[in-house]
Amino acid sequence: MKIVIINYGAGNIQSIRFAIERLGYEAVLSNDVEEIKSADKVIFPGVGEASSAMKMLKATGLDAVIPTLTQPVLGICLGMQLMCNYSEEGDTKGLGIFNVDVKRFENIVKVPQIGWNQIKGLGSKIFNDVKEGAYMYLVHSYYAPITKETIATTEYGVQYSTALQKANFYGVQFHPEKSSTDGAKILENFLNL
Repeated sequence: MKIVIINYGAGNIQSIRFAIERLGYEAVLSNDVEEIKSADKVIFPGVGEASSAMKMLKATGLDAVIPTLTQPVLGICLGMQLMCNYSEEGDTKGLGIFNVDVKRFENIVKVPQIGWNQIKGLGSKIFNDVKEGAYMYLVHSYYAPITKETIATTEYGVQYSTALQKANFYGVQFHPEKSSTDGAKILENFLNL
C-alpha cells in the first residue's frame, strides 16, 4: 500500500509518519502531484495559520489537485479546516470539499483549546472499535460547526464537528497521531478503508 503524506510546509508531518510506522506501514512525504495521485491513501496534515498554509498549497498547485483525488484522503487539524469552504482565520477561501465555514471560538472559552477532549456521535468506519466518548488530543482556535457531513462532535463552549466525511474525504480536528491507542486505531481504520 502506498501512503503519501502531503508535504507542503505546514505540519508536524514527522509525528504522523512515525505513527504510521508504528502501525507497520511506510509513508512517503511528498508535494509531487503525480506521486500524490498515485497513492492508495493520502494524508493531508496541517499545523499553523490558514491563509499562509493556503498560499503554500497554491504555490505547488495542490489546491487544484486535492479536491479531485478519488482515493481515501484524511485531513488532520488545519488540513481538515482547509478542506472546508472558508475559514475566518486570515479570511481564507478553502478547498470547498466540506460544505461548512470554519469559525473562531467565542471569547467565552480559553483559546486555543489545548489538551484532551471527548469525541461523541461517532458515525463512520474510521471509528470502528473506538468507544463513544473516547478522548482525543486537540490544539486549535478555530472550529467547523455541525453540518450534514459531521461524523463526530466535541464540546468546547459550543458543540462542533470534530470529524467530517464526504465520499472519500475524511477530516479530523484532533491529532490521531498524538491521541494514544484510540488515535492509532483511527489511523489504522483509515488505512484499512
